[in-house]
Amino acid sequence: MLYRALLLIISAALLSGGAFAADDEADYGHIAGKVLTTDGKPVAAVSVVLKDTRKMTVTGDDGRFSLKHIRSGNYELEASYLGHDRQVQTVTVSGGATTEVTITLNISSVNLKEFTVTDNRNPYKETAPSNSLRLNGLLIEQPQNIQVVTGRVLADQQITSMNDGIARNVSGVTRLEHWGDLYARLNMRGSRASAFRNGMNITSTWGPLTEDMSVVDHVEFVKGPAGFLMSNGEPSGIYNIVTKKPTGVTKGEATLMTGSYDLYRGTLDLDGKLTKNGKLLYRLNLMGQMKNSNRAYEFNKRYSIAPVLTYKFSDRTSLTLEYLFQHVNMFDAGSFYVFHPDGYAKLPRNFTTAEPGIDPTIIDDHSVQLNFQHSFNPAWKLTVQGAYTDYKQEGSTMWPIAVNPDATMIRGVGIWDAINRAEFGQAFLNGEFHTGAVQHKILTGIDVGNKHYLADWSQTIPLDSNNAFFDLNNPKYGSPVMGLPKFDRSKSLKERAGSNIVDQFYTGLYVQDELGFFDNALRLTLAGRFTYVQENSYGTKTYDNRFTPRIGLSYSIDKSMSVYALYDVSFLPQSGILENKDEKVKPVTGNNIEAGVKKDWMGGRWNTSLSAYRIIKNNELTPGPANSNFSVQLGQTKTEGVEFDLRGEIVKGLSLVANYAYTDSRISRASETAAVGSKKGDVVPGYAKHNANAWLHYKLEKGLLKGFGISAGFSYQADRTTWSWGGTGQDPMPSYFRLDGGLFWQKDRISVNANVFNILDEYLYSGAAYASYYYWQAEPGRNMRLSVGYKF
Repeated sequence: MLYRALLLIISAALLSGGAFAADDEADYGHIAGKVLTTDGKPVAAVSVVLKDTRKMTVTGDDGRFSLKHIRSGNYELEASYLGHDRQVQTVTVSGGATTEVTITLNISSVNLKEFTVTDNRNPYKETAPSNSLRLNGLLIEQPQNIQVVTGRVLADQQITSMNDGIARNVSGVTRLEHWGDLYARLNMRGSRASAFRNGMNITSTWGPLTEDMSVVDHVEFVKGPAGFLMSNGEPSGIYNIVTKKPTGVTKGEATLMTGSYDLYRGTLDLDGKLTKNGKLLYRLNLMGQMKNSNRAYEFNKRYSIAPVLTYKFSDRTSLTLEYLFQHVNMFDAGSFYVFHPDGYAKLPRNFTTAEPGIDPTIIDDHSVQLNFQHSFNPAWKLTVQGAYTDYKQEGSTMWPIAVNPDATMIRGVGIWDAINRAEFGQAFLNGEFHTGAVQHKILTGIDVGNKHYLADWSQTIPLDSNNAFFDLNNPKYGSPVMGLPKFDRSKSLKERAGSNIVDQFYTGLYVQDELGFFDNALRLTLAGRFTYVQENSYGTKTYDNRFTPRIGLSYSIDKSMSVYALYDVSFLPQSGILENKDEKVKPVTGNNIEAGVKKDWMGGRWNTSLSAYRIIKNNELTPGPANSNFSVQLGQTKTEGVEFDLRGEIVKGLSLVANYAYTDSRISRASETAAVGSKKGDVVPGYAKHNANAWLHYKLEKGLLKGFGISAGFSYQADRTTWSWGGTGQDPMPSYFRLDGGLFWQKDRISVNANVFNILDEYLYSGAAYASYYYWQAEPGRNMRLSVGYKF
């Protein structure tokens, strides 16, 4: 009944727009405009406010903005760009008409580049989501916890990939395992966060390949289900990588980085116009990197090439073509693991079970994306995009064949060749209209995806034997008794993969109406999505479809503060091998109820958000406590938590990211076939109950030391669970604390940044108990990075 009611309400709102508005719309008009420099270049991220009203917005990359449904009359339009004087312009709004406005800031494009170089723009806070999130409005107005990690944060913390410390910047996000920087497994709210790139769900079983930060503009984290993006996923939420696009301003940046363990890295970012009229724009990012490890024999060499072209047919229509190629040459993906029968951290931090001479893992990852945007008028915009990804891997992974009670073992090296291909297509329409005094923000669209993953794990070759074990307490390297592994690749990968294939095809149709009352101070979101999923996973075929509703409520107490509540639903087809092989694996169904408050401070320089949530999941799979080769299907789990985030420029020169999350995830109803270790009240693996982080960045703005600054940050986790079930009576994970800090200097076009990580030189690790032994992955001890950048 709820589903039908929602559909009827949304349909009525869509169909009745013209009928109810005819008498009143003649009294209302729109403002559409652009903000330019003194020499005619567009300026992004300018705050535009219609004074004495609640109307406000932010300019896009093209400098354009729009304000809709304004009663006829004379107004003052105020444009502000951090670090510059506010510009106020008088505008007259006429009923039934759109008033075109051009605002000129007292800054040239040359000075704009200098302005970007000196980083006077708010570096740690975003006001609006990217177009790829599809939401038409400011972040403070959304009935959901959405956090944005800006490009400046990524640069200040010297983050080089999605595996490299980004989790510290968002409440409750933790990284599980390392996987040799192959892919980022990020968890939040008790389960895996789905990976998106430019609004497309590229999540796969062992992917995607972790993005290098040289191509990333910023990263958006959406907490909880996000029906406007997908419904066939974990209810914990998603992270969305937003790649760099042409800005229309000719500029460039080159950066060199060096650091501990023979890290050498160089990046080049070029941005500009290919035609004098500015219709054809380009962006080119290049990266090359090589580094070793605190453990012997491990290395990781990467390079990436990312050209982007944008053609602007007009101010209303654009077409963008992106290509990204990433190449990886690295040591065996599993060599990070260390094993011992007696507990965690029983071996030195730099201990390794790896052998020199093992063939490297080679990965080539291609992706192409085409994005078309057309604004019919200031109120309606169509976006159509498609993408193709092609990932090929040839390599291996290490895992023990046996770990003995006397701390000896037989090391095994298994083949890991894989192909990961996917095609995506999307079309969505954003629009606004009014029925009387009620504002409607419409989002409707279609998503289609086709994913294909296959892998060969069929060959495992021992390095040691029962007569010549590898001794963990007295290791010897260089001449394993069984020799180095040589795999048989005479057959095609498809033939070798057998049933190790995961295919997924899905189609999603959705419609959302955000109804605004009392001059849009109160916003009610009603939405529904129908998703069909067909999956063939490891030889098991599943078909499923669901209608998933979404209801949100948001109220702006004033322009700087809002409160919200949300109910959202998701489902996730899944596959696995149960101990009772005749038992069918059911899809995960989940729902999220949350409420929160958002507040902008000091005129929007920094903001805070506080949310509380409860997620119910049914039929979740998790590795079995007795044998992780089999899965356990839980009856129901409940995850509850509180999250707090602070980000922005607290005072001039002082920027801060700080967060805290309390998370508790437990089995709330055991299944009838629940195994030992999966009864009601048991903890669900994969999170830390207490998770706190902070990163402070302070730059001197005046005096002889102008441009110098200091950074400092910490990460803390307590009551950590392992990433899979621990055995009965085995040790828990200890608490985690890491302290980082550094110095930097910026002057004109030059920047120097040096950071020291794990200043206290703590033995930090994550891991789990497995059968009769423990395994863990240790982070490096105290280490440093130094980067020098030049902008031109």
